[in-house]
Amino acid sequence: MSQYQLKILMVGESPTLRGGIASVQKIILENTFDNVVFTHLATVEAYPSDPTFPKVFVFCRAIVTLLIHLIKRDIDLIHAHISERGSVYRKLIVASLALLFHTPIILHTHGSEFHLFYEKQPRIIKWTMNNIFSRCNKFLVLSESWKKFYVQRVGLSPEQVIVMPNPVKIPLQAPKRQGADKVKFISLGRIGERKGSFDLLRAFASLPKNFLERSELILAGDGERDTAFSLVKEFNLEKYVTIYNWLDSQQRDKFLLEVDVFVLPSYNEGLPMALLEAMSFALPVITTPVGGIPEVVTHKYNGLLVQPGDVYFLSEAIKNLIEDESLRLCLGHKAAKSVIPFSAEKYCHCLNKIYQVHNKY
Repeated sequence: MSQYQLKILMVGESPTLRGGIASVQKIILENTFDNVVFTHLATVEAYPSDPTFPKVFVFCRAIVTLLIHLIKRDIDLIHAHISERGSVYRKLIVASLALLFHTPIILHTHGSEFHLFYEKQPRIIKWTMNNIFSRCNKFLVLSESWKKFYVQRVGLSPEQVIVMPNPVKIPLQAPKRQGADKVKFISLGRIGERKGSFDLLRAFASLPKNFLERSELILAGDGERDTAFSLVKEFNLEKYVTIYNWLDSQQRDKFLLEVDVFVLPSYNEGLPMALLEAMSFALPVITTPVGGIPEVVTHKYNGLLVQPGDVYFLSEAIKNLIEDESLRLCLGHKAAKSVIPFSAEKYCHCLNKIYQVHNKY
């Protein structure tokens, strides 16, 4: 008798979009599950001008498609990805329909600012979220700190919440970075205040001239690029800072092979994919102890931690890694070892175990 294949409907933004949620979905969908068949249902897609109407249309189309699946009962499990704001409302509707049709559902949360969003909601919205979330089969979170939040503030049971740090594709070999004439720093992802991009530019501008001459900063991403360009001009950093558009995976990997340090001085995070990807390339990291980051990065062991918004200590961390090559190499080596448990293969193996709990065949 052939093995039954579990039919899973993955619900979330289109994997063709930019960002961590799309990256996680692509890793899951691209891995081979012998006993799982995926169908992806996009609740958000990309449009050139990104108007409101197509967003509403895409979601309405997704709900109709979901209802057809539920009525036909041709799926065994829903795996829905959720962040904050509009994503929460969309997935509350998805989860409500799954519960109505008695279809198992796993909610997979990625939101870096969900705690801020949640606390601002009226009591009735909080009650609705708590009620629906608590009735879902499993709730996947990125770190122990996020699990604590969902258990204590949202009222989920500890058994319901499973910690699943983001997956990362481990490179076959990391480059050797000795003897660099200039120390190249890079920050990838969305450019903006939350990511600490402007703090990073201020910290770079405060470096003494001799340190600036020995360094280079690359910012790559979408978001508030105009503000970043203005600050580069204001601080006279044109010789030392280059700003690129969002990089695709091949461009990203090329840069990660060529640079020496990764910097992400964020104010809020889940567990950033860009950070894990940089660490997998044996890059030392300068980042902040927010979200799930301090569960992966230990200060002076596999990276340097500074408090969000502390431009002085961010600048000092940059100086330390400019002048101390042995420290850079040591932190980078340990960073690469630290993310091995987060490999895409191990991640999908653990996820498959969670899926199979719902396989009655």
